[in-house]
Amino acid sequence: MVNLGLINAGHKVLPIDGVSPDDMEALAEAMPHLDFEYFVFPFLAHALGTLVGAIVAGLVAASHKMIFVWVIGALFFIGGIMVNYMVQGPLWFTIADIALAYIPMAWIAGKIALKLSGNTSTKSQ
Repeated sequence: MVNLGLINAGHKVLPIDGVSPDDMEALAEAMPHLDFEYFVFPFLAHALGTLVGAIVAGLVAASHKMIFVWVIGALFFIGGIMVNYMVQGPLWFTIADIALAYIPMAWIAGKIALKLSGNTSTKSQ
């Protein structure tokens, strides 16, 4: 839900002239020609989606919290690779997205989930 909400907000705040956000072909065609600001909301959607999903997984898990956090991070990472392959944007965005939006967010989520659950150990408990 976080991802879709941010993507929709991005299309409302920064609409792409002549491109419907529901037309994936037109969107994929326009992506390589867009400026930096058009990629802020997709990046936030990927990063915050991973962060929230991994925090929830870490809080819900009764034990081995970090394993659940890392699994969610890995699944979002695989999804991020797939979406960057299907809707190819500029190379700089693909690199930034893959490098910063998934694994680092899962690590941060793990720290938050352990702290919120009262577990200060970073071991997989």
